[in-house]
Amino acid sequence: MRIEERLKALDLILPPPQRLPRGVSLPFQFVRIIGSNNGSGNVGRRALISGHGPQAADGSLAQPLGKLGRQVSLEQGYFAARLTALSILGSLQRTLGDLDRITAWGRVFGMVNSAPGFNRQPTVINGFSDLILELFGPVIGAHSRSAVGFAELPFDVPVEIEAEVELGD
Repeated sequence: MRIEERLKALDLILPPPQRLPRGVSLPFQFVRIIGSNNGSGNVGRRALISGHGPQAADGSLAQPLGKLGRQVSLEQGYFAARLTALSILGSLQRTLGDLDRITAWGRVFGMVNSAPGFNRQPTVINGFSDLILELFGPVIGAHSRSAVGFAELPFDVPVEIEAEVELGD
């Protein structure tokens, strides 16, 4: 499996690091490697992935911003979750050097900026899940998942997703 070749075949490009709004600092790692490889010298068996939002090709926040069920349509939300998958994969690529080190997707937590009464959060987060399964296949790409609605998300992004993956050497 060559994830970068699949991305290229699908004409998908990983965005650069997130361009933060002026005056914002984030004092944490977007990807944190933890665990050990039983003395092999290659530390880290799991990658914990901080919440990511959808990014444009230049690293800025992707449009549209706002709440699902108000400013953002279901289709736009699905696409935002797909862009969030690419954002996460970009962070993983920069940290790991090779996306093929991912041996399993574990847990995915999808948050949807939801207007009152909007209850289609699982359909929105399917944009993320569908792309991960398409790229990594049904074995490595399989994951547990939550998709929940929030009254607000940072910077008014429509979707924020965090995840955890298992790593090989």
